[in-house]
Amino acid sequence: MKPNFIVMLTHNDETVVDALRLFEENRGTPVTCWGFKDIGLSPSKMKAAYASMRAAGKTTFLEVVSLSEAEGLNGAKLAVELDVDYLMGTVFFDSINNYVRDKGVRYLPFAGHVHSHPSVLDGSIDDIVGHARRLESKGVAGLDLLSYRYAGDAAQLLREVVKAVRIPVVSAGSIASLARIAEVWDSGAWGFTMGTALFEAALAPGGTFGDNVLAVCDWLDRTTQADLGGEQL
Repeated sequence: MKPNFIVMLTHNDETVVDALRLFEENRGTPVTCWGFKDIGLSPSKMKAAYASMRAAGKTTFLEVVSLSEAEGLNGAKLAVELDVDYLMGTVFFDSINNYVRDKGVRYLPFAGHVHSHPSVLDGSIDDIVGHARRLESKGVAGLDLLSYRYAGDAAQLLREVVKAVRIPVVSAGSIASLARIAEVWDSGAWGFTMGTALFEAALAPGGTFGDNVLAVCDWLDRTTQADLGGEQL
């Protein structure tokens, strides 16, 4: 199944100041999933951007990169205040899971040991898979897996985590090539995020942010037509 392409209006792990303008300019693309991180914009500007996304019928994501319980809970409260569909990130805590459970926000915490900024994922694949299973048992809606921030074999890690759980897995961070998108697709992951690569024209060299969004959409469409990965570009 084609993975969901989640456009993040973030560059170098911070939300860009013109997030609303960029969304408005590109709302007509085939992308249905949009979001950004909890740093870089004021809450009022975040609210305006998400309101525009909702009005356009998009599915919304807020990724919280905080690692402490208090900061993660503040991020969860912000997600509720902003009325987003998905809260991605945070180190898992029962307090965060319990807080969002009845508020209509689906929680996708980090799987594995995540630390530093920009975020890094470490530990053995077995350890990360075990943690993913424990999170699933807690009733979370899915997982935020920093596959390409992992020091080991990112593609193998992603395959093993997806195989081990029955909830959606989103590969987040450092996806900057069609080859990595193909690995995400082959793993069976529910979706993947892209931000910095779109701003740095990694997919359509010399092109605009919108050109790079469309380059990913076009590749996904062509690959779908080639029977789920028959065409690798």
